Amino acid sequence: VQLQAFGGGLVQAGGSLRLSCTASARTFTRSAMAWFRQAPGKEREFVAAISWSAIGWSGAVTQYADSVKGRFIISRDNAKNTVYLQMNSLKPEDRAVYYCAADPKYTIATMNRDYEYDYWGHGTKVTVSS
Repeated sequence: VQLQAFGGGLVQAGGSLRLSCTASARTFTRSAMAWFRQAPGKEREFVAAISWSAIGWSGAVTQYADSVKGRFIISRDNAKNTVYLQMNSLKPEDRAVYYCAADPKYTIATMNRDYEYDYWGHGTKVTVSS
């Protein structure tokens, strides 16, 4: 297993959670990292992505789905080979299994496309109660 995601759980609407995903250095370095999610009975959808930057997340390009923009923040810590998803103001519709993924061959234009990602972690479940 090259990617491992942590941090899911049960939270009330309006609350926050932070997901973490740790990768091997080989998988993490120079890869775009992303979070996708799949709600019950729905297709997997893009949540957020962050490009590689040798100087850390402050130099990276980030992308967000419209549904999470302004509420979620993706970041990465190169020293820890870890990508984070800070989820604030959670809504019941955010309930899903969240997956992290890595794409070493990315372009900025493809960071939101799940079929471009080569490596996937096991999901972590997020439940939001109303």
